[in-house]
Amino acid sequence: MFCPFCNNQTSLIESDTFFVIYDRFPVSKGHVLLIPKAHRKDYFALTAKEKDALNRLLDEAKSMLDILYQPTGYNIGFNCGASAGQTIFHCHCHLIPRYDGDIENPRGGVRGVIPQKRIYP
Repeated sequence: MFCPFCNNQTSLIESDTFFVIYDRFPVSKGHVLLIPKAHRKDYFALTAKEKDALNRLLDEAKSMLDILYQPTGYNIGFNCGASAGQTIFHCHCHLIPRYDGDIENPRGGVRGVIPQKRIYP
């Protein structure tokens, strides 16, 4: 099966185990993906070493985006499994810069994956 992340990518940042690219269908300016070089199905298939490397690279990617785009917040997320919306079955972490006013009411954040559950008392 074809995996778009297993082919050579032009990366923004790279470590021994991960690379960072812009999302091809960004939800905001600066939306990036952090992708393991080894083919792993999802976050839960990553090794402990890979999870540590991912955390370090998340900090590095955030610093880069802070300089380039000056966002006022971030969402970090994984889709694990088809029921969660995963469409490319090679693990990838979304780092999504957020900006004041990008949506009318951001309350609920990532809870918005189920729109009627986003706003809570």
